[in-house]
Amino acid sequence: MVKTGLEGRNGVGKTTLLKLITGELEPRSGLVTVKGRLGILRQTLQPHPGETIADLFGVVDALAILRRAELGEATDDDLNIADWTLESRIRAALDRLDLHVSAETLLQTLSGGQRTRAGLAALVFAEPDFLLLDEPTNNLDRNGRQTVIDLLAGWKSGAVVVSHDRELLDTMESIVELTTLGATRYGGNWTTYRELKAQELAAAERYLADAEKRIADAARVAQERTERQNRKNSAGRRDGKSGGTPRIILGGRKDRAEDTTGGNARLAEHQHEQAMQAASEARERIEVLQPFTVKLPPTGLPLGKRVLEVVKATAGYRPKQPVIRDLSLTLTGPERVAVIGPNGTGKTTFLSLITGKLHPWSGTVEMSTPFALLDQQVSVLDPSASIRDNFRRINPQADEQTCRSALAKFMFRADAALQTVSTLSGGQVLRAGLACVLGVAPPPLLILDEPTNHLDIDSIEAVEAGLRAFDGALLVVSHDETFLKAIGITRRIEL
Repeated sequence: MVKTGLEGRNGVGKTTLLKLITGELEPRSGLVTVKGRLGILRQTLQPHPGETIADLFGVVDALAILRRAELGEATDDDLNIADWTLESRIRAALDRLDLHVSAETLLQTLSGGQRTRAGLAALVFAEPDFLLLDEPTNNLDRNGRQTVIDLLAGWKSGAVVVSHDRELLDTMESIVELTTLGATRYGGNWTTYRELKAQELAAAERYLADAEKRIADAARVAQERTERQNRKNSAGRRDGKSGGTPRIILGGRKDRAEDTTGGNARLAEHQHEQAMQAASEARERIEVLQPFTVKLPPTGLPLGKRVLEVVKATAGYRPKQPVIRDLSLTLTGPERVAVIGPNGTGKTTFLSLITGKLHPWSGTVEMSTPFALLDQQVSVLDPSASIRDNFRRINPQADEQTCRSALAKFMFRADAALQTVSTLSGGQVLRAGLACVLGVAPPPLLILDEPTNHLDIDSIEAVEAGLRAFDGALLVVSHDETFLKAIGITRRIEL
């Protein structure tokens, strides 16, 4: 069965389509038919208090029977239905996702990446007939991303994968593109899809240009016919006034002139309608898009300016359990540094340390320039306020015109800027955060924590272009290798 990548811009309906397939939404028209068992991975796994790996796997009762058997407390009914292979199968599923925890582990104690691994392990354990994966590599480290790729490569059944991970999409066997025009299927992987899409768009644009030229030509020809006929009509009227032509002949000429004028008008109208129809059909083949560009003003950061210095810093959250130990780092001038490492190694803790949210137990941290942090939760934004109000709060020096202009560049035009942040999709929230932080005058240092999570691929490429041209310093936590290469990372710090 085919493994299909589902591609489309934020808000076009990818997650809605998955909900239609799973039955969470009823179609207003048409029919959705599902045969077999579906395995579903959501974008985010929000555990309930006390929820464990066993809950996620749906084996709480079955494990309880085994525990009673171990204690000699099992009933005859327990022993008759006991699954003696259960624990080994759970362990095999967790090992396949490289997750070294027990079935009793609380989900709340796991990092975002570990929760994603747990969700995937639960799918492996359940062995469904078809997989629906919604952004499966979000929050995963480099090894985790490769694990997902390997898992899908070895999956014998079909799968639909919603993702902005270009590396993952390159392993798909087909791509379905969702746009405002509908859904289109392309055979092949992401690279093949992009090539075919570029060819289609170029052909559609040529067809539209030709149709618009036909409109202009039809109008020009109609005008020339009208002018020629008007000249003939004027000549006929002059002959009539001179008295040299009999009245009956003049009447015939007049009738023929009127017929010709009417015929020319009908012909011109027909040709114009044909050209307009061709142009309308051409426009229907081209999606009308709001351009999204990221252009950052210069910061003037000098090459030799010390931006950040960390000297033998140790920090954590619990006494005698440091997350970071004896870390040293110097950032000078417009360097571009990536902070990488497996999930749970302290990357987010490191960002809290250098931004002053967390104080070192020992060592020093000195930030020498203004900075802006955009974390995974986009906590710079107040969820209860509008995008516009958040912008004015974060940029108090900006007037209303500057605010609206900056937000428009990030596709929040007119009333869209008045949306409450809590009502936005994940991609829209991140785009709003980028608009508020980068929209006016970015500081010399930008600190970005997984900035590609939830953004669609066109938006990612727009951000990449803006950061490539940025003259300040970048400190980026990301597992997206394609993104790191695109923004020109010059150094990597592995935790």
